[in-house]
Amino acid sequence: MLDQVRGRQREADQRNAAAARRVRRREAAANAARDEAGRLAGSVTKAEEARAEGLEELAELEVRLAEAEYAQELESEPTTDLRDDLASACEAARQREMDTRLQVRTAEERVKGIEGRADGLLGAARREREERAQAAAQRARRRRQAAVAEAVSKGARRVLTALATSVQLASGERDEADLARVAVDAELKQVRLRVRELGQELDKLVNRVHGNEMARTEQRLRLEQMEQRALEEFGVEGEALISEYGPEAMVPGEPPVPYVREEQEKRAKAAERQMNQLGKVNPLALEEFAALEERHAFLNSQLEDLKKTRRDLMTVVKEVDDRVEQMFSSAYEDVAREFEQIFGRVFPGGDGRLVLTEPGDMLTTGIEVEARPPGKKVKRLSLLSGGERSLTAVAFLISIFKARPSPFYVMDEVEAALDDTNTQRLLMLFEELRQSSQLIVITHNKRTMEIADALYGVSMRGDGVTQVVSQRLRERESA
Repeated sequence: MLDQVRGRQREADQRNAAAARRVRRREAAANAARDEAGRLAGSVTKAEEARAEGLEELAELEVRLAEAEYAQELESEPTTDLRDDLASACEAARQREMDTRLQVRTAEERVKGIEGRADGLLGAARREREERAQAAAQRARRRRQAAVAEAVSKGARRVLTALATSVQLASGERDEADLARVAVDAELKQVRLRVRELGQELDKLVNRVHGNEMARTEQRLRLEQMEQRALEEFGVEGEALISEYGPEAMVPGEPPVPYVREEQEKRAKAAERQMNQLGKVNPLALEEFAALEERHAFLNSQLEDLKKTRRDLMTVVKEVDDRVEQMFSSAYEDVAREFEQIFGRVFPGGDGRLVLTEPGDMLTTGIEVEARPPGKKVKRLSLLSGGERSLTAVAFLISIFKARPSPFYVMDEVEAALDDTNTQRLLMLFEELRQSSQLIVITHNKRTMEIADALYGVSMRGDGVTQVVSQRLRERESA
């Protein structure tokens, strides 16, 4: 910032010096214009004096001419020479008067022009003085700004030093706080573990207390229910029931026997079994039977719909399977036929064919490729060389292409592992495919590039920027 202020101050000083030079030049021009205006004013004065003299001389000549004409009228007719001389003198006097007036008018116009130029130069000089004063004020303001910027820079350096010290102190305090935090975290972990253990114990105690309270509540509710039941069914209150049928009372019978809880529980269980054998009377049995019967009918209808839907789906599945099997069989036959022909072309004298792994089930069958190049007895692809496997794979792809044509094909360096002879055979197949489809081949092989209609490449310039380059070979050959 300080360098910017100083640079602006230097520019202002340069502009001020240039303005001062322009002011001096215009003041000199104004002084010269004033001097010239003075000289022209003297010329105007002299011209006016000459004009006055010419007017006096003209008046004198006119008087003389009038006197001569009057004298000649009195005396005799003037001579032609005298009259011509007087006329010539008058004409010359008039001409001098006209010249004098023209000089005076010309001098006045020049004075006016020079005065206007002097006024313009004075105005320009005044404006230059004002601009110089403004430039001086701006330069002073820039000096003040430079001083302020320098003070700010010094203050910023001091602040940076203080900040560095504060950062160091803060780093030390942060390290101490980290150590304290680690200790507090360890202690907090122990406390949390202890709180968790105590919480578990508290939960156990609370559950136990809650269970006891629930048991007491259930006992109380059972007692209340039994008292209410005895009151509703037998019309006996609780106190009377305890006094008459409590553990202290004798159990009715022949003869009456004292109350023994185990024997009475056995009697109660036997009576409950007998009651359960009798069963309960359900007054809503008819309504429940009607509802269940209606639900049974609804479920039967739903079951019939599901069975019908299943039959329809099985029919659709059978049609789809038949269609898939038909299309697969047709495609397999076409591809197998094309593969035998193309394999014989890429491997003259060889034998290649496609074999189904499960001919009886076309939906789950697989396809195996048997390839026997000329001069070899092996048929498994794993026993062939890399170039032979690549050429066999290309033959299989082209068989698919010819069996089920497509508008275009994309191939990525399919001839990379082939020698020149096999490459030439593959290019012949490409020539057949390009008659009905468009081929897009990614390759580094020059022979493949030679048969292309157009080439597209990517190159890198010296600055590291890639550039796409294209060339139409067919047009170039025709040209």
